[in-house]
Amino acid sequence: MTHLETAIPTDRNVGGFYRTFLSRHSSLLPTFAAVVILVLLFVGAEIFLRGDFVSPGNISALLLDNAYLLILAVGMTFVIVTAGIDLSVGSVMAFTGIWLAKLLEAGTSPAIAIPVTIVGGALIGLLIGILVQFFDVQPFIASLAGLFLARGLAFVVSLSSIKVETESVLWLQSTRFRLGDWYITPTGILALFVVLVGAYVMQYTRFGRTTYAIGGNKQAALMGLKVARTTVSVYVISGVCGGLAGLVLTAYSGAGYPRNGVGTELDAIAAVVIGGTLLTGGRGFVLGSLVGVFVYGTIKTIISFMGAEQSWMQIIIGALLLLFIVVQRAIVARSVRRS
Repeated sequence: MTHLETAIPTDRNVGGFYRTFLSRHSSLLPTFAAVVILVLLFVGAEIFLRGDFVSPGNISALLLDNAYLLILAVGMTFVIVTAGIDLSVGSVMAFTGIWLAKLLEAGTSPAIAIPVTIVGGALIGLLIGILVQFFDVQPFIASLAGLFLARGLAFVVSLSSIKVETESVLWLQSTRFRLGDWYITPTGILALFVVLVGAYVMQYTRFGRTTYAIGGNKQAALMGLKVARTTVSVYVISGVCGGLAGLVLTAYSGAGYPRNGVGTELDAIAAVVIGGTLLTGGRGFVLGSLVGVFVYGTIKTIISFMGAEQSWMQIIIGALLLLFIVVQRAIVARSVRRS
């Protein structure tokens, strides 16, 4: 066979290339599938709604309306990559939001109130992490306890809504930085900043590598890695993200409310799974969770445009979750057979 002949791709060579590519990059397949679904949603909505959907205003609004969920999804990604779960994030968001509103109402400076409430979210995450790591409590049970704790604290702060009138907090949502018809708010910038920091930490730091190792093989990770510190830290990160989401949602709605965030933890988990993070741990990407949040937000926006019942939102997200869990199981099974 000549050199020219070996350079020409044959069916066998092409098949071998794809098999090699898929074996090396199988963890990217769910995220790639989420990107494809997002593009199909845009195309389908544009056709069905006759060009009224894909516009700078609507695309900008995706980030505006889902900034708090994106922040929660970043923290949830860290937790799920370790094969854990955090059911407390919606309640932490409600607690920190209503506490922030209460402090501001009492005349506390935002420079003090905001850090204090974020630390409050971090402490709840710390409690969950300690229960998981040092008391061997299952993440589901530990974070469920955190959910009840945070929700109870929210009702202790106030049983009713508290309006926020502090201009510096409302500025986070009301300000628009424009480029033509495109715009972004400070809350959107904050959400994207959290995504970038989370992606960098996961991919380029020792902490991120340890996070992946814990989810991939915790026993192997015990050899020379700081497993206990990392496990506790990922729940603290999730708690901090819950506190930041409380700030963003309070600025978005202009008020704190103790019933905010009911079921939002499930939305965050759904977005993370749709973005390609395996519930079994060891694989996942923060940028994939960004795509998952946009898929979630796009479906919600399409249903709103169509004037359909919100129950369809749950049905569609449930179907997507089933699809992605099946894809993930197939990837895990393939990895086990290779090993």
